[in-house]
Amino acid sequence: METFRVDDMTCGHCAGAITQAVRAVDANARVDVNLAEHLVHVEAAQADAESLRDAITRAGYTPVPVQASAQGATPRPGGCCCGSGRASCAA
Repeated sequence: METFRVDDMTCGHCAGAITQAVRAVDANARVDVNLAEHLVHVEAAQADAESLRDAITRAGYTPVPVQASAQGATPRPGGCCCGSGRASCAA
């Protein structure tokens, strides 16, 4: 699964345009858009990450790939995803 942060995706129209752009390069891709977090998750059937990113860019948006490790990061009891105990960290 590929995840892109698309900060200039602000409404349902944007989400639809991005979904349509992704499906133009991979008709069987599963696209999940989270408008609140500006995230687009794509489970591609055949397209690679570069093709997906290029399709979103051609649709007029600015996708930034999200690292796989950051996709599932959940804050630990210490208040930080690394468990250091700091409220925020530079890790």
